[in-house]
Amino acid sequence: MLEEVERWLADRSWSVADRPLDQLLAAKRAAGTTVSVVLPALDEEATVGDIVEVIRRELVDGLPHPLVDELVVVDSGSTDRTAEVAAKAGATVVHRDDILPRIPAVPGKGEVLWRSLLATTGDVVCFVDADLRDFSAAFVTGIVGPLLTEPDVHFVKAMYDRPLGDAPGQGGRVTELVARPLLNLHWPRLAGFVQPLGGEYAVRRSLLERLPFPVGYGVELGLLVDALHTVGLDALAQVDVGVRLHRHQDGQALGRMAAAIYRTAQLRLSRGHLVRPALTQFERGPHGFEPRTHPVDTEERPPMADVEEYAVRRVA
Repeated sequence: MLEEVERWLADRSWSVADRPLDQLLAAKRAAGTTVSVVLPALDEEATVGDIVEVIRRELVDGLPHPLVDELVVVDSGSTDRTAEVAAKAGATVVHRDDILPRIPAVPGKGEVLWRSLLATTGDVVCFVDADLRDFSAAFVTGIVGPLLTEPDVHFVKAMYDRPLGDAPGQGGRVTELVARPLLNLHWPRLAGFVQPLGGEYAVRRSLLERLPFPVGYGVELGLLVDALHTVGLDALAQVDVGVRLHRHQDGQALGRMAAAIYRTAQLRLSRGHLVRPALTQFERGPHGFEPRTHPVDTEERPPMADVEEYAVRRVA
């Protein structure tokens, strides 16, 4: 490991216990910082309500001054009761297609995160996946904390244990098989991140609006790499928030995720010719193994600061 990364691990890796809630509230009031929490959601009626309830109870309604100023669920086309459950629990629910309608939406998590910048106003934007189980408010306070207390920190990722069923530490298969090797080989200054693909991270809006967003599963790696090049390693940090429990994808879905992440890395390495943006997988059918070819996300959204509607809103 690079000496720079060893030093970074000592200086920019914290525990959620390092910053008690009362310290965060005091820092937030002193600086006048506003915080938005965004949950991208697609068919998450089983979990999204519990997450919203915890955030509202512990970080909004249960405090003399809220830590979270906006709690927004961006529904990306759910066919279940995700929107209804989230709204009933106390979130503001916005449909992906209603944000920036001038630009037709495409499927993908990154697309939802990008559009959420137009649906929120907070100085700090905190992203939380909507499929988490046994959710703790520490996922929010942990990653928001350094942005309220450390002026030089701009991007904070959560780190945690990821069990796979009863097997501790066996989750995050795409991280271990794809993302971590890519980062260590090509961006070794990012080798200290425990969960580089984790969906829980908080970022200053002033940085987010300057970054392009891969529209699909490559968004986490893309934002992390681009943030490194934009603000430098010392402006990035991570916080241990405990254990993350969520729904696990099957092997073929993980393969598609891995392909999108590889493509995102390849684009940043070359900024030139792309490999063929398709992935063929195999499923057993009545006549043996049958190929199924899926497109790999090849589109990215521009920095939000370059979007006319966003610039108009800022002037207003």
